[in-house]
Amino acid sequence: MGSEHSKGTVPQESFQLPFAALQEATNNFDDKFFIGEGGFGKVYRGVLRDGTKVALKRRNRLSRRGIEEFRTEIEILSQFRHPNLVSLIGYCNDNNEMILIFEYLENGNLWSHLYGSDLRLHNMSWEQRLEICIGTARGLHYLHTSRVIHGDVKSANILLDENFVPKIADFGTRKGTDLDQTRLSIRIIGTRGYIAPEYAMRGQLTEKSDVYSFGVVLFEVLCARSAILQSFVRGMVSFADWAVELQKKGQLEQIVDPNLLVKIRPESLRKFGETAMKCLAGSGVDRPSMSDVLWNLEYALHLQEPVIPDDPEEDSSFPIRELSPLINDFTHVDASFNIGTSNLDDISSDEVISP
Repeated sequence: MGSEHSKGTVPQESFQLPFAALQEATNNFDDKFFIGEGGFGKVYRGVLRDGTKVALKRRNRLSRRGIEEFRTEIEILSQFRHPNLVSLIGYCNDNNEMILIFEYLENGNLWSHLYGSDLRLHNMSWEQRLEICIGTARGLHYLHTSRVIHGDVKSANILLDENFVPKIADFGTRKGTDLDQTRLSIRIIGTRGYIAPEYAMRGQLTEKSDVYSFGVVLFEVLCARSAILQSFVRGMVSFADWAVELQKKGQLEQIVDPNLLVKIRPESLRKFGETAMKCLAGSGVDRPSMSDVLWNLEYALHLQEPVIPDDPEEDSSFPIRELSPLINDFTHVDASFNIGTSNLDDISSDEVISP
């Protein structure tokens, strides 16, 4: 698998840390160390006695996620190493606690840069955003070649280190070694807006389910819009379906993040949009593999070169014009737009995690 990642069983006993050490690292889980919360529980930052900065994911005892998810992440992350997967430092399973201990990543998650208070991603170039997508695709490709399905790919589960290198976190499930490459799940563990149709409606989870979810992330990065949008006409609807509709019409630039609009070469945007749209095919068999997705994203980056100057009057990829009202008013969507198979009424998730 190359020098950049390796696979090997690490004795789980060497990963165990006592609860007292984690209390010391977080000043007894003081609220000032709190950095987020998901379906499993609260996440805290901390510093171990040896100076290691860590992120602690502490299970909420009322959470429906339990020992199975806890063991899954330990099993996967203790066996697999890749620069685009978050590193597991250890875990705690004493004092009636279940806590996972990860490397601490300075720049938080991708979601926070798209929609949170820290909007530095808006100032990042198209090339930088593509690199984040490419790194995430590499991590997912590695998982799939290792016979692992993530199960909950979304922008909130893509963490960024000090150099904005993406690392995938929060694994929802693991695929076995069966040849049909399919896992059936009675309970859907995922996030509304990212769940593949076959998973939402039939509990059928495959590698192509991850590909669908990643397609949603690709459009998020391009357009800086949430996976679920509020329409006064239709209520809560899928942004991905809207983006696909515009891509088919050749009008995707209407909803591109305005900070990027004059910086993307048309060829790069076209390849990126085509790739994202293929990821969101209604049937899994029609979606590309992560290997193909990775290749196409790298080609989209190649098409972006040479770098377009920041001065739009000097060299702009799109003509300077008044932006479509679509950018600021979702209610102006074409009346013919159809939510299709991803209609939120079809989603049967019994646990939706807001990032």
